[in-house]
Amino acid sequence: METAEARLKRMAMRSWRRGTKEMDLVLGPYADAHLAGMAEDRLALYDRLLGENDQDLLPWVLGQVPAPADYTALIAEIGAFARARLGR
Repeated sequence: METAEARLKRMAMRSWRRGTKEMDLVLGPYADAHLAGMAEDRLALYDRLLGENDQDLLPWVLGQVPAPADYTALIAEIGAFARARLGR
């Protein structure tokens, strides 16, 4: 069984080591800023999100394609965080 600490480390690593550099730069800083304070249900949702393909994730985050309903609020939060961080 995975410990809470190991889970957070795994999720942080998966956030920083995506298939594309663009998603590394979106999800990595978001994970660093938010993972430790996330409630269990949000962690589970984010963990599921990490299983999605970058080719799907990037258009969701950029608002080019609507995210699946389960992810809508989380994707909006990630997108807003990335835009604020990048000053856009």
